[in-house]
Amino acid sequence: MNMKLVLPILLFLIPEFSTVISSSNPPQFVYNGFTGSNLTLDGSARITSDGLIELTNDTSRIKGHAFYPSPLRFRHSPDSTVQSFSLSFVFGLLSSFSDIRGHGLAFFIAPSTDFTGAFPIQFMGLLNSTDNGNSSNHIFAVELDTVQNTEFGDIDNNHVGIDINSLSSLKSSTAGFHDDSNGRFTNLQLRGNGPIQAWVEYDGNTTRIDVTIAPLGMQKPVRPLLSLTYNLSTVITEQAYIGFSSATGLSTGHHHSVLGWSFGMNSPAPIIDSAKLPKLPYLGPRPPSRILEITLPIASALFISLTGTIVVLLVRRHFRYKEVHEDWEVEYGPHRFAYKDLYNATKGFSSKNLIGVGGFGRVYKGVLPTSKSEVAVKRVSYNSMQGTKQFIAEVVSMGHLQHNNVVKLFGYCRRKGELLLVYDYMVNGSLDRYLYGKEGRAILDWGQRFRIIKGIAAGLLYLHEEWDKVIIHRDVKPNNVLLDKEMKAQLGDFGLARLYDHGTDPQTTHVVGTIGYLAPELVHRGKATTLTDVFAFGVFILEVTCGKKPVTEDTQGHQLMLVDWVIQNWHEDKLLDAVDIRLQGNYDTAEVCLALKLGLLCSHPFPDARPNMRQVLQYLDGDVPLPELLPAHFSFHMLTLMQGGQIDSSTMSSYPSPRMMDFGSISISLDGR
Repeated sequence: MNMKLVLPILLFLIPEFSTVISSSNPPQFVYNGFTGSNLTLDGSARITSDGLIELTNDTSRIKGHAFYPSPLRFRHSPDSTVQSFSLSFVFGLLSSFSDIRGHGLAFFIAPSTDFTGAFPIQFMGLLNSTDNGNSSNHIFAVELDTVQNTEFGDIDNNHVGIDINSLSSLKSSTAGFHDDSNGRFTNLQLRGNGPIQAWVEYDGNTTRIDVTIAPLGMQKPVRPLLSLTYNLSTVITEQAYIGFSSATGLSTGHHHSVLGWSFGMNSPAPIIDSAKLPKLPYLGPRPPSRILEITLPIASALFISLTGTIVVLLVRRHFRYKEVHEDWEVEYGPHRFAYKDLYNATKGFSSKNLIGVGGFGRVYKGVLPTSKSEVAVKRVSYNSMQGTKQFIAEVVSMGHLQHNNVVKLFGYCRRKGELLLVYDYMVNGSLDRYLYGKEGRAILDWGQRFRIIKGIAAGLLYLHEEWDKVIIHRDVKPNNVLLDKEMKAQLGDFGLARLYDHGTDPQTTHVVGTIGYLAPELVHRGKATTLTDVFAFGVFILEVTCGKKPVTEDTQGHQLMLVDWVIQNWHEDKLLDAVDIRLQGNYDTAEVCLALKLGLLCSHPFPDARPNMRQVLQYLDGDVPLPELLPAHFSFHMLTLMQGGQIDSSTMSSYPSPRMMDFGSISISLDGR
């Protein structure tokens, strides 16, 4: 058969959006659309019927990845340098909303296709708060980001960045291109601006990385947007996967799509044929139909006849879902929940959805209507909360917390006289249900209790020292410790928390918290510090170990302090008698003694004698031995000490009263909630 005739026939039989892959070495490929391609997909990623890769969809907190199906050899041998490579791709970032931004997408090179541990938020589905910045990641990425994340040092909410093992870009620039004719820089909106083409090039000899973007159909600008000299031989492994990643975070209504892709090793990337690319979906309002134009007069007449009834229904609906909105809240975007969504999620705050009641509000289980995520909604009543703007700003800021032992705070909603805080839902509820629950409930064994103590210690260390700001929780106690399905402890309820910059001094404020967990200096001077959290954590350790509340009454109505009771047992050389009798002696004696002594040390009446949370965790992990302690070091009776420290004894005499106290600037919950 005539080969000149066969070649055109074969080309005619290739589908319009097929992949053209050369079998040559080095590898080279081009995708003019992805219909019929064998790419590897995970998470929310899919190939649509039109032939484009859709990495995300309308759902919040999801991530999606698309990989070239097999790893590419970037080095000739493990000790050789990374070869030159060039790639190009066409992408589109669409949103159903004009005022809410979702996170962008990233092209990456990585040693594995396993991104199960990555967070579906500002980490773009690539990393998490633990491994971000680790050199062991071996990840090179180019991010096209539409959100300004201050924790990563982002320059704005529309930028391109070169990332090495971290979402903190080594170099970044506002998205745009340089005009070849006059060199003028033109801004280019990444979101909602039609298809955009990107080029990424690496020269193995000069170790120069160039990144360029331009609207689809425009010739590639001569001057790149970003240039960085960096030896990728220190990053990319001998064989590695290439692909795209994206995540939505808390926002919805965003589509991150890839329309075409080409790659060349030691050669220019093949040209993408823009005429063969699929079209981006349309997310805006649909044009009116002819049927609507015909029926509109009839519908208008019917509308007028029913106006009275509709107005009444709308007024009722308005007052049911009416919220408090102020101009300064606009910037918080997805952190502000609609009251209607929370109302529907909790089935109208039904009593069947009630999972907790306390002095600071009621907590309801809910399922968000869009994402179907399970959440806990806490309703806090207030009249004219002073500093509301600062408080909301802090709530939103704490929504960025990412730690395995800290409950995720998604955001808030405001109504007149009411504040609603939205948390991640913990299926096993609060710890106090297991310490003081009904008979027949499973008893926590010592191993579970010790893991809970260590977990909350790690969470407090993160809040005090490892996040961008210092966070003082101010209400550490068992019913603010929540347990997930694996009984892992997470510190929750940040309704009383306060935060300030590292290296600054916290301001004096109203004394809030729960009797039994309040450090003496907090009641006396009204200044919450990390050491007042340490005091409460010390009482928490004793409570978990002993199975007793911090303040109780004996049969004669006398107040009994848990700290004093443990010290008394230690004085009498019967320290193990303080351990919860329900454990029936099934525990590690060394761990129990460590917990009791550390609990006393943390709840020492003098703040300078308490360790910080980093030292506490070192003691619990056995990295550092606990200092030699004697019962005599703790012979101060708590009530006597506080009265001698010029603290009004009438304050302490009200410990057992199950109500709210208000002594001037002191507002304290006494019912354990």
